[in-house]
Amino acid sequence: MEVRSIYRYAKISPFKVREVTREIQGLPVAAALDVLAFTPKKAAFLINKTLKSAIANAENNANLKADTLVVREAVVGEGPTMKRMMARARGSGSRILKRTSHIRIILTDEIPIETRETRKAKRKAEEKAAKSDEAGARSTSPSAKKKKPKKKAAGKK
Repeated sequence: MEVRSIYRYAKISPFKVREVTREIQGLPVAAALDVLAFTPKKAAFLINKTLKSAIANAENNANLKADTLVVREAVVGEGPTMKRMMARARGSGSRILKRTSHIRIILTDEIPIETRETRKAKRKAEEKAAKSDEAGARSTSPSAKKKKPKKKAAGKK
């Protein structure tokens, strides 16, 4: 089941927030909270707030446990931009764009959580398969049968 939380009109540029949301996408909730706690950016604080809201929605509305949840999607959309003016030299002015963001986090319990042990087991299985493929390719390949002549060392005259 999927649970979502949206933080609308956050007073920060979407470009700055996307940098942090890329880090937590696909992580288990506990790991995502750890990453956000140790990221020294304003965006991390806002995303942390949204993620905690999504966890609370999952526990209270959908009766899901926080241990089984994974961040399926963390997306940042562009909100409305406030246009302001700043006085410049010779009576002119320049435009200041105050950008806002919409942060959307979707949690799910359908994706299995990868632990360190499952990753190690998967990696070993892949390596074993690759070695068996190499061994099979060596014995049947036509280039393996042909041997190149060795180069002779050049003697001094």
